[in-house]
Amino acid sequence: MIPWLYPGDAFPPVTQALREPNGLLAAGGDLSPQRLVDAYRHGIFPWFNPGEPILWWSPDPRMVLFPRELKVSRSLRKTLKKRDYEVRVDMAFMDVMRNCAAPRAGQPGTWISEEMVAAYSRLHAMGLAHSVETWRAGELVGGLYGIALGKMFYGESMFSRATDASKIAFVHLVRQLERWSFGMIDCQMKTAHLASLGAREIPRAGFVQHLNQLLELPNEYGRWQFDHDLPE
Repeated sequence: MIPWLYPGDAFPPVTQALREPNGLLAAGGDLSPQRLVDAYRHGIFPWFNPGEPILWWSPDPRMVLFPRELKVSRSLRKTLKKRDYEVRVDMAFMDVMRNCAAPRAGQPGTWISEEMVAAYSRLHAMGLAHSVETWRAGELVGGLYGIALGKMFYGESMFSRATDASKIAFVHLVRQLERWSFGMIDCQMKTAHLASLGAREIPRAGFVQHLNQLLELPNEYGRWQFDHDLPE
C-alpha cells in the first residue's frame, strides 16, 4: 500500500517507494508550484494518466546524465555542423509541452494532460521550468522541457517532428548546463534513446546524494538565454 497525500501532508521518504511498480511512492496531493518544487527537491516526480489520481514516483535505479558524459554520435555531429536550424530557449514553452503530449506511434495516449501543461506553465512563469526548442524555417520541429533547481536539471519530455530535432535541442542544453556548472540531469526512467546520448542508471541513494549537493548551489532563475559559442 502507498499513502494518500492530503493538503499539507509531506511526502514519505523515497526509501518507502514500491519495488513493483518500480518507484511508486504516493498518490493524491495536487500540482501546485509548492508541491511540485517540494517533490523535485526530494527526487520525486508526478506521472499519471489523465482523469486518474496523481501518482508520485522515485524509481531505483535512476536514469541520469552527467553533462561531461554526453555522447554525440558521428551522424548527429554531422547534423549539428549543418546549422540549418535555430535553437531557441523559453520562447514557446506551452507549444513544446503540447507537442510532447501529441500521440505517438505505438502509444495509446499521453500522460501530459492540460492539467499538467497548466501546472508546469506556472513553474515556467516563475522561472523554474524551461523549454529548449529546435526551429527550422520558422517552424518548431523539436524540443524538450524540464525543471531547474540549484545546479540540477530535471528533464521531463521531448519531441521531434524532424530527424534529430530533439537531439539537437538536447545537445545544446547539455553543453550550456555544463558551462553553467550544472552537475546532473535527471532522465527518470531508462530508455535506449537516452542511453545512446550517454545517460546511465545509478542507485537511487547515489542520485539523492548528488541531488542534495547540487540543490545547495546558486542558480539565477528567470528566462534562459544560451551562449552562441557552445561546442558541438
